[in-house]
Amino acid sequence: MDYLSSLATFVIRWSILIFVALILVTIVSVFIMYWIDKHQTKHTIRRNYPVVGRFRYIFEHMGEFFRQYFFAMDREERPFNRAERAWAYRAAKKVDSTIAFGSTRSLETPGDVFFLNSPFPTLDEDALPPKEVCIGEFTAKKPYRTRSVINISGMSYGALSKPAIQALAKGAKKAGIWLNTGEGGVSPFHLEGGCDLVYQIGTAKYGVCNATGQLDDEKLKSVAKHENVRMFEIKMSQGAKPGKGGMLPGDKVSKEIAAIRGIPEGQDSNSPNGHKDIKSVDDLLNMIHRVRQVTSKPVGFKMVVGDLSFFNELCQLIHQKGIDYCPDFITIDSSDGGTGAAPQPLMDYVGMSLRESLPKVVDIVTSYGLRKHIKIIASGKLIVPGKVAWALSAGADFVVSARGFLFSLGCIQALQCNKNSCPTGITTHNRDLQRGLVPEEKSERVANYATELLHSIGMIAHSCGVPEPRGLTRCHVRIIENQTHSQLFSDMCPEQEVQPEYINIMPIADTTVPEERLQ
Repeated sequence: MDYLSSLATFVIRWSILIFVALILVTIVSVFIMYWIDKHQTKHTIRRNYPVVGRFRYIFEHMGEFFRQYFFAMDREERPFNRAERAWAYRAAKKVDSTIAFGSTRSLETPGDVFFLNSPFPTLDEDALPPKEVCIGEFTAKKPYRTRSVINISGMSYGALSKPAIQALAKGAKKAGIWLNTGEGGVSPFHLEGGCDLVYQIGTAKYGVCNATGQLDDEKLKSVAKHENVRMFEIKMSQGAKPGKGGMLPGDKVSKEIAAIRGIPEGQDSNSPNGHKDIKSVDDLLNMIHRVRQVTSKPVGFKMVVGDLSFFNELCQLIHQKGIDYCPDFITIDSSDGGTGAAPQPLMDYVGMSLRESLPKVVDIVTSYGLRKHIKIIASGKLIVPGKVAWALSAGADFVVSARGFLFSLGCIQALQCNKNSCPTGITTHNRDLQRGLVPEEKSERVANYATELLHSIGMIAHSCGVPEPRGLTRCHVRIIENQTHSQLFSDMCPEQEVQPEYINIMPIADTTVPEERLQ
């Protein structure tokens, strides 16, 4: 009993001493902060309200994390609201994605769309899988045939972590979709998944450049030897930063990433804001022709739409130079796009939105009689079924998404992509943070997300009375103008006819295709 009494006395005394010490430390710390705040000259708030003013910066930093959980409504957040993220999470986890009572989406916002259900919807037994699309059938010795509709957009190894790339590659293989490597080059982790890959050639030409930064044909051939590298995409510009090259902070440039990209370890990796050897439409077509000659595989380009006259000039020049200079696909990115790091002025104010640019580009390409030769890929915030279905109705052959698949990996929109501190291990090279991302587990979620997204797009198509997603057209969509009126998409933006002078001047599918291109 005496022992317990002595122990209690000892604990109480030391607790009091520690408490008093903490109070003294607090008082001294407050005094030091007060003195510093009163005498510093950089921050007005801290100088006028010493110590207390520091809470402003704490709350400002923490606010973005609290808003999405406690204050913002389901449809209020940017860039993706809670309702969109929740759908992506449920799809990836393969859990019930139904909702109850009524939609929280505003059904009267001008510019929004809704689909026209048919009185005779497609029955389950009449539904069809997406039709096969061939890219490069007129130009490439090794064209690419696929039934995929939704695919994974460009995200570089470096911007993304090793386990994230592994999960995406394995998940893409399971879902039967392609994965774009991003401009950082192809890594062993892209290849080990066994999925189809689109190799992106950025402005720095990482992985395929020589010592002077020019395109190296031998390195290009080496990349093309990988059987699962199915296409090459020349990146002219990116949605979140048109007019600005890729930006990878130095603390993300590990020895391995430096070797893959051919850059110094630990230094910022900033790509030029444009290709030094592509300064005109003619240069672009010559580069497309060169890459296709070297690789024998389909080649296209990716860009954010700005001046639409570019596409008129492009199509006219294709007719002058010949079909061998025609891009096999065009990826339309938009101001809706995202990235790991970009200047805010470019992200906020530059580039045309996909809602406007996609149908316009489709119409221009169609009017020049090139629609069969050039496939259109849409990109930009297309992470939920309704938005993907709209893109297909506008004329896209394929849709690619980056952030949708990041959500399938567990992204919580913490907005830490550029700081190497991503809490989910997706965009960080901190091994402790990467530990939480298990590729084998997350690859299943990647495949689940792609499968459920396609299934849900199919439900919209079937409701409209068409048997498969690519059957959707502008006639199936209405665009809200105000609370009491909407207009048919096909009336607002009618599909173009081929101009008379361009009818039947290019090869017709399945009639003049050389035999070796069908192998």
